[in-house]
Amino acid sequence: MTIRVLPEQLIHQIAAGEVVERPASVIKELVENSLDAGSRSIEIEVEGGGAELCRVRDDGAGIATDELALALARHATSKIGRIEDLESVRTLGFRGEALPSIASVSRTTIVSRTADAPVAMAVTVVDGEIRGPSPQAHPPGTTVEVRDLFFNVPARRKFLRTERTELGQVERLVERLALSRFDVGFRLASARRRLADHPPALTERARDARVAAVLGDEFISHALKLDHEGAGMRLTGWFCMPTYARSQADQQYFFLNGRPLRDKLVASAVRLAYRDVLYHGRQPAYVLYLEMDPSRVDVNAHPQKLEVRFREPRLIHDFLFRTIERALAENRPAQDSSGAIPAARFSIPSRVGGAGPQTSALDLYATLGGGVREQDTGAGAQAEARVEASQAGHDAASWADSDGPAAGIDPVVGHPLGYAIAQLHGVYILAQAQGGLVLVDMHAAHERTTYERLKASLESRRVASQPLLVPVALNVSVAEAEEAEAHRTLFDELGIELSRSGPAQVIVRSMPALLASADPATLVRDMLADLREQGGGGARQALERALGTMACHQAVRANRRLSVPEMNALLREMETTLRADQCVHGRPTWSFVSMDELDRLFLRGR
Repeated sequence: MTIRVLPEQLIHQIAAGEVVERPASVIKELVENSLDAGSRSIEIEVEGGGAELCRVRDDGAGIATDELALALARHATSKIGRIEDLESVRTLGFRGEALPSIASVSRTTIVSRTADAPVAMAVTVVDGEIRGPSPQAHPPGTTVEVRDLFFNVPARRKFLRTERTELGQVERLVERLALSRFDVGFRLASARRRLADHPPALTERARDARVAAVLGDEFISHALKLDHEGAGMRLTGWFCMPTYARSQADQQYFFLNGRPLRDKLVASAVRLAYRDVLYHGRQPAYVLYLEMDPSRVDVNAHPQKLEVRFREPRLIHDFLFRTIERALAENRPAQDSSGAIPAARFSIPSRVGGAGPQTSALDLYATLGGGVREQDTGAGAQAEARVEASQAGHDAASWADSDGPAAGIDPVVGHPLGYAIAQLHGVYILAQAQGGLVLVDMHAAHERTTYERLKASLESRRVASQPLLVPVALNVSVAEAEEAEAHRTLFDELGIELSRSGPAQVIVRSMPALLASADPATLVRDMLADLREQGGGGARQALERALGTMACHQAVRANRRLSVPEMNALLREMETTLRADQCVHGRPTWSFVSMDELDRLFLRGR
């Protein structure tokens, strides 16, 4: 074949292959144009899942009559005019490809009217032929009607799914749009049935309601709000506590300057922030908004603009990771928390300070004679329990002088988790707190406090090393041996003396003193695997996972009896520990039952 210029209509249809994948793609492009036009109300209607009809009506600025036909020309746009504009794109669309591409594979009609125009004008495109403009009744704004999608490209139409599937894609798109712009109202209808109605959400309560309408009440009830500025960026939105973790990444929404975004760098930063508080394989849930100077990001990296290139990726990653990690770490019992709300909604007023006590309060009380005893079910233990119950009453009366308030004093003054009054089945601590009862899973709570102390030791100084009695030789891959050799300094900093003894072998001569009981082979193999995947940060993460396992093993077990001072010591340590609401595996460490809930349980006041 000889080289020749393609026909204009074929050029448009090839471009449509990048822009128009399915009816939801059409809706996306049309709504983005509506948003760029300053619309405050957008109505979407589809038929046949969108294959028969996609109609988008807005109240935006409209298109001038002499520009209607030009809007259907390829690479015709009002959004950029020079190369400098492309380096700082502030609109959702800017290439000028959407309308001509859509029109090339459908029967498209555009009706538009500007605020100062006496009448609206309409143009229709069929098989590349533009008809009009002609006058038509229409309020200020624009309506784009796309019928018979892919009618002239049968091969593409065959790949459309069922009507229900395509309609589901449109519904999910409208949900993303509703989350992207709270100042705009969105309506979706199909077959004369309204499927979604999101009025403008201009107040904080209205925004919460819109998020709940899209993601459900459970999302909002487990979410904390975020608003942080730094390094010329601002991160806002909602992030859910680890107790709401999901099996799929179906509730992860991220918006950059109002643009929906799917980006590996963002996903990695958020996942890393949750690393200490999630079960393996579970996914966090969030709706986050990043605002930054458009010149610091290239949005012209993907045909559908779903991926971008950051000019300073490491800075962006660190900002996202540290902001979310800090917000999760600050989530601990707060003095101003009250009412019948789940622990996950307690406020986080405190700033992240030091890493907390370096000595466990339980260990401290053990040295003072309040040792932890194993549960004994014999007659002697029962008699001891009766004596201890009597002693507990004496302890409660003398708390003003030791570890709790005197009679008649509010039991929560200064302490959000209140004061211990009993231990339930050797598993839970019951504490009287302001406005109700706090229940603490003592193993989960002690696991978290122990892990944070171990991790603080890892972060605060060069990790102490303990030589192995017998060095351990490991057979690894050549690539892993090279990683070990290249990162030898890093291993030294983490308390591991490692040397390469052959092309595919390394020798471990010492281990971190914190992990004296860990298996050297397993730990080093995990660290080398993570090094290859994530670089230097991966080795530290593998070490942190080992610390988490050790903390779990060291935490108090079920059926261990704690004295009242020991229980109160654990409560006090929780109040000063980062990420105290969850154990290392993401389980909640405590829960709150309000007096109102207790009153309802016993029908008081009825």
